[in-house]
Amino acid sequence: MDKQILFDNIDRIHTTAMGVDRIKKNLSLGEVDVVDWCKSKIMSKKAEISKQGKNWYICIEGCIITVNASSYTIITAHKEKRRIKSTKITVKELTLSTGLIECGFTFGNRFRVFYAEQTGVRPFKFNVDMVASAKAVKENGDESFTLGDLLDIYYGKKIYVKYDKSALHWNKFVKDFCADDATKIFDERLKAAASLWSIVRDSDMKKEYSHELFEKYKDSITI
Repeated sequence: MDKQILFDNIDRIHTTAMGVDRIKKNLSLGEVDVVDWCKSKIMSKKAEISKQGKNWYICIEGCIITVNASSYTIITAHKEKRRIKSTKITVKELTLSTGLIECGFTFGNRFRVFYAEQTGVRPFKFNVDMVASAKAVKENGDESFTLGDLLDIYYGKKIYVKYDKSALHWNKFVKDFCADDATKIFDERLKAAASLWSIVRDSDMKKEYSHELFEKYKDSITI
């Protein structure tokens, strides 16, 4: 795993307003610039850096910083906690201040009923940003995140992590690429599609395929 990729993109690292508030609360940082503080920790020689799934994890001086490997968003930073085995505790009453991890949150009926009562929407369905955020909270062990925070994400008032739509964009892109007879000039069309996709992905262009796009960049496609 080459952590140099993270170092090379250090200037891209940022976070959301919600991230700033949560990190300051978790680490008692006061008026410190959260992003600059995290960057300095990431670049420290003492930092232990690993990449798991879609995130970078930086462990240093008793805290863990989590950075999304695609967007370079600082998802959270919190003190490292010793994980001990314990009996599962069932929270009988759910409130907006109940911790998501504390109550053993799932996408099951109990929580759909809870959010239906909060929103008046029946049947209630979790949106993709809620799903992505809940998974990230569990993965990060962020015990400060509440059911109320998840409701704010539903209403678009807060951002924890955004659903990564790149996989959906790629699937549609390669499907449309292969449906265009003009792309048959390439024997390995999947590799050709990937090459063209890399051009689109790293640009400000719409993340979609068109014949005009192919004609414009076909000479730049490498396999």
